[in-house]
Amino acid sequence: MTQYYAATRIDRRSSASMSQSGQTAWRRNQNTVAFRVQRGLGPVTNTVLVILLLSVLGLIYLTQITKTSTYGYQMNELEQQKTELLSERADLQAESARLEALNRIQQSEVASNLETPASTEYLN
Repeated sequence: MTQYYAATRIDRRSSASMSQSGQTAWRRNQNTVAFRVQRGLGPVTNTVLVILLLSVLGLIYLTQITKTSTYGYQMNELEQQKTELLSERADLQAESARLEALNRIQQSEVASNLETPASTEYLN
């Protein structure tokens, strides 16, 4: 990490107030400039942190989009299965109605009164 130094100038007039606040007062023939270390992040570090933050947010976004598309595929599969089952059900209902109709016709009063023919001939 880079360290930045900032120079602050302190006048003799403020030495009295400094001694009251708990800091040491400046005496004669001493430097009146104090260097304080200000630690902070440099521009490269800030850029790297911003890039990392954006990539993490992008990954979160991608996972959410992928999750919704997966649900979309599952819904399409279920809808196709539903339409297949409905068409199979309709076919089975039609077959059931046909079989019931033949059974009813054979057991009806009109069919029991019919006479069976003595002989049957077919033309070729």
